[in-house]
Amino acid sequence: MDKILPLQVHVKMADEAVCVGPAPTSKSYLNMDAIMEVIKKTRAQAVHPGYGFLSENKEFARRLELDGITFIGPDTHAIQAMGDKIESKLLAKNAKVNTIPGFDGVVKDADEAVRIAREIGYPVMIKASAGGGGKGMRIAWDDEETREGFRFSSQEAASSFGDDRLLIEKFIDNPRHIEIQVLGDKHGNALWLNERECSIQRRNQKVVEEAPSTFLDPETRRAMGEQAVALAKAVKYSSAGTVEFLVDSKKNFYFLEMNTRLQVEHPVTECITGLDLVQEMIRVAKGYPLRHKQADIPINGWAVECRVYAEDPYKSFGLPSIGKLSQYREPLDVPNVRVDSGIQQGSDISIYYDPMISKLVTYGSNRAEALQRMEEALDNYIIRGVTHNIALLREVIIHPRFVQGDISTKFLPEVYPDGFKGHKLTDLEKRELLATAASLYVSCFVSQQVEVDGTKLNVTSEWNLASPLLPVTVDGTPRTMQCLSRDAAGNISIQFLGTVYKLRILTQLAAELSKYMPEKVEEDTTSILRSPMPGAVVAVSVKPGDMVSEGQEICVIEAMKMQNSLIAAKTGKVKIVHCKAGETVGEGDLLVELE
Repeated sequence: MDKILPLQVHVKMADEAVCVGPAPTSKSYLNMDAIMEVIKKTRAQAVHPGYGFLSENKEFARRLELDGITFIGPDTHAIQAMGDKIESKLLAKNAKVNTIPGFDGVVKDADEAVRIAREIGYPVMIKASAGGGGKGMRIAWDDEETREGFRFSSQEAASSFGDDRLLIEKFIDNPRHIEIQVLGDKHGNALWLNERECSIQRRNQKVVEEAPSTFLDPETRRAMGEQAVALAKAVKYSSAGTVEFLVDSKKNFYFLEMNTRLQVEHPVTECITGLDLVQEMIRVAKGYPLRHKQADIPINGWAVECRVYAEDPYKSFGLPSIGKLSQYREPLDVPNVRVDSGIQQGSDISIYYDPMISKLVTYGSNRAEALQRMEEALDNYIIRGVTHNIALLREVIIHPRFVQGDISTKFLPEVYPDGFKGHKLTDLEKRELLATAASLYVSCFVSQQVEVDGTKLNVTSEWNLASPLLPVTVDGTPRTMQCLSRDAAGNISIQFLGTVYKLRILTQLAAELSKYMPEKVEEDTTSILRSPMPGAVVAVSVKPGDMVSEGQEICVIEAMKMQNSLIAAKTGKVKIVHCKAGETVGEGDLLVELE
């Protein structure tokens, strides 16, 4: 057995593991030669490609076929046809699948992108032809945004897929993102396994998914399913795959793309249908016909998936965070919870891969039950050492619009137009938090009355202060909190209702004296540019002595294969540039200073 890296769950679970290369994906998971060598060395008979990397790469599937290795996925023709957004759109039209108006060729340069965008009519979506997962996608509302979108999308596409070709299509405002799971075999059979609602997104990447959708009626569901199967049969599709649609407010639906692989959100489909999609993929790859008919596919109950990320949700709804998981425990004690993860306590979250920690899935007999279990699961999920997005996830699933099913792909910017700020405490919740913090300060373990703003509350708990979870009942209301830190000076950090609150508990004398303490002077952030996330510097657009205007691009940082343009906060002259293209930077690193 080759060198095994410590604390990797997939390595720990495997009967045999071989290191395919160093962390950069171009030298490991995207290195076909290295992977083919491992296949040869281990005498593998078949390869399941997983979710990303080479899973939709026709050349990888072709090389496996030439070596007599079974690819647990569709054949190279289907991968090529559906993996290319331009070709797939033409095939969809021929299969009588509803498609979005747009340009069906490859866009050559920024000037042509502007010309095409004007012909289609703004807004437009610029997207990587070979793309997926939200990478290489930009919305443009005018000529300037089209030029900028062309530049960033082509760079991201080249970085993520090794293919910088782009296409442009009409952007449908306020759509829902609803996808149909399909399953086909090598004997011409194909099924649709109902839909998944994936409208809660940030930067065109899904955050919360559920099955079924609150929006579809049986007729629309059937129409979408039949079109998805028609497309699958048009390319003789044999495996699990997903046909993605945009659906407008009148239930008109349009083909978006087909993912010729297993989706990250596939567990919610497994929950409501009872099918094991990976098992079905293996059976199909072996040559067996499908075991089910369309009439056999049920919708039993409701399932919700939250993508738990190592991200800071207070920055653009989630900029990547890196670090070591100093403490980690999944909420598997909550009924009907499934957690698909690849990490454990002690694991490192690095800049090289997607920052997803896990797929947290809950199941119920109905939607309300599934959501209630998700609340409980999020409250009981222990993650320390990295910033995470549990606060955002919890706020989404309890928001009245989400609960009512009133959602679109614009949900996050519409609900939080000024950015996500965490949970806004009601007066009662604030009293509950303060009463619990006060009880913690005096280390009360049984029951006591706490007075907050003239109101007395009964706090009951038998908590163990060594445990990260604090089950507490305040005036009869059970809560699960987490104490993240506390010190002798009365500083306490508590995770309550998903959001972290920092409090300071003082004696009356200490409170009276605290007004004499000097306040820390805040840093003037308008004259400096710090990196908002860990990543790699792709480009630096200025040098010392240059004059820059407010809003002008200073540099571009790539994190988890997404490119982010960093801009000047004010007009001024560049004093010092502390970074250069190719360098790796950490969150908070100083990049540029202005005079």
